[in-house]
Amino acid sequence: MTHEYRRIAPMAQTYPASNIRKMFNLALDYPEAVKLTVGEPDFNTPAHIKAAGIRGIENNQTRYVANAGIPPLRTAIAAKYAGRWNREVTANNVMVSFGAMEALTFALDVTVSPGEEVIIPDPSFPNYVGQIHRLGGVAVPVPVTEDNDFKFRAEDVRSAITDKTAAIIINSPSNPLGSVMDRAELETIADLAEEFGFTVISDEVYDQITFDDAQFTSIAEVRPGFDRFLVVNSFSKTYAMTGWRCGFVIGSVDLIAPMAFLQEGITSSLPGFVQEAALAAIEGPQTDVDMMVQSYAQRRDLITERIAGIDGISMLRPEATFYAFANIKDWGLTSWEAATALLENHGLATIPGSAFGAQGEGYLRLTFSVAPETIETACDRIADFAATR
Repeated sequence: MTHEYRRIAPMAQTYPASNIRKMFNLALDYPEAVKLTVGEPDFNTPAHIKAAGIRGIENNQTRYVANAGIPPLRTAIAAKYAGRWNREVTANNVMVSFGAMEALTFALDVTVSPGEEVIIPDPSFPNYVGQIHRLGGVAVPVPVTEDNDFKFRAEDVRSAITDKTAAIIINSPSNPLGSVMDRAELETIADLAEEFGFTVISDEVYDQITFDDAQFTSIAEVRPGFDRFLVVNSFSKTYAMTGWRCGFVIGSVDLIAPMAFLQEGITSSLPGFVQEAALAAIEGPQTDVDMMVQSYAQRRDLITERIAGIDGISMLRPEATFYAFANIKDWGLTSWEAATALLENHGLATIPGSAFGAQGEGYLRLTFSVAPETIETACDRIADFAATR
């Protein structure tokens, strides 16, 4: 009797590949291309934050620290969000993580078992699907449409709930849609969570990048006693700290406590000097944050104006983030065909909307966290492409 030995586990073999990464890799063959792809600030980390990290190294904050994060940082995060949400938040409600991605990992680890379902928006950040797959869970996409201003609606969520629903992931402000969920929808989703007993995992990494009169509301502030939530956040976008890899998750103590044990078995702890920098970000001046958000707003205005003047492409004016989700259905091409043609023939790298889910077909995600001159050049190239349709 012979045995067939498996080298690679089925989970790894079937892990969903990201079309965002596929486009990044394709763009490597076009080094001169203008890129509206990378989802990160083009600003450098503010000087006082970098200085705090350097001081941490000089003061030998280079050893193991507490798995859940250094107490001063957890306390500072708790104080910030207690004030914003008008509810009690203590250090025991906070877990520091390697970016928001590990925070999402922990949130799913403590709430989802193999075979259980997680409702997600479609379109949404593609790593949601991968993280759910890694756990043996089932992602249940709920359509989010342009007809509804790219707003995730509670009535659509209700129709997707089954007896296997363990969690829902919401993302407001939204990557890739640039929309902000209405408070009334969040209140209803909180009601559904209590009625059906699932956890709301709220990805809020763009919570401070909102424009005009857009009103961001966290799921954590919609009901005084509501605690069926885990809020995922990060220093990456707000403070231009993507490479520092510092994120966090906030929730009830019973959900947060096991995460320290998970951290011990994965990475032990986030470097102390990185956490010192994050502490300086929270406790230091916020003028750089205000400056960056004002700059993104100006760039949002620029790309909105330019796209409005190009045939066959349109977009809703983003309320938040630094992403525009542009409708290209009139071009008669798939998202991947359009993105590939723009790259190969016009030297412009974009992300096909289909990378974010089936509902993203017929769209391109355009990142406007780039210099205004880059936006102008990119829109010139989109116009040249459109003129050939």
